[in-house]
Amino acid sequence: MIGNASSGSLAVGEAQPIAVAIAPLTFEEFFEVERRGLFGAVYLMTGDVGEAEDIVQDAFLAVWERWDRVREMEHAAGYLYRTAMNGFRSRRRRLACAARRMIPIGRDDDPCEAADLHDEVVRAMRGLAPRQRAAIVLTELLGYRSAEAAELLGVKPTTVRNLAAQARCALKRAMDEQR
Repeated sequence: MIGNASSGSLAVGEAQPIAVAIAPLTFEEFFEVERRGLFGAVYLMTGDVGEAEDIVQDAFLAVWERWDRVREMEHAAGYLYRTAMNGFRSRRRRLACAARRMIPIGRDDDPCEAADLHDEVVRAMRGLAPRQRAAIVLTELLGYRSAEAAELLGVKPTTVRNLAAQARCALKRAMDEQR
């Protein structure tokens, strides 16, 4: 032995602890390590490839903009995932707000007004030619495409589109006259 064991000296052949400084990853290395895992996690949440790609790109961009601070973090990947999840939640909130603006809040409709409107529509529909009425009911009310409605009526799809357009114009005129 070179020194006394009690004095903290090392014996011959004993391993000496080496302080190894691990260089922080570059952003490019970090990106390569984390991108697949993050994309998979976000895709599982969104179910949409395009939306997942957008969220992942936005998260990496946010991390890149703060890379000088993020690279020093103990859990930089956690920061990246949190950024992506916050982006996902923000997108959902924006979509929900947009949907609420598009869909009117439930109104207390007057039942008498609804009955009057129904009566007006029925009277206007009676004024249509039978083929126009059939075309408008199949395409607008029942949701058939013009090709499907054409097959049911035994005409060409262009005929169905023309009949439905004529029916819409006639209904508008009839409704305007009744008011």
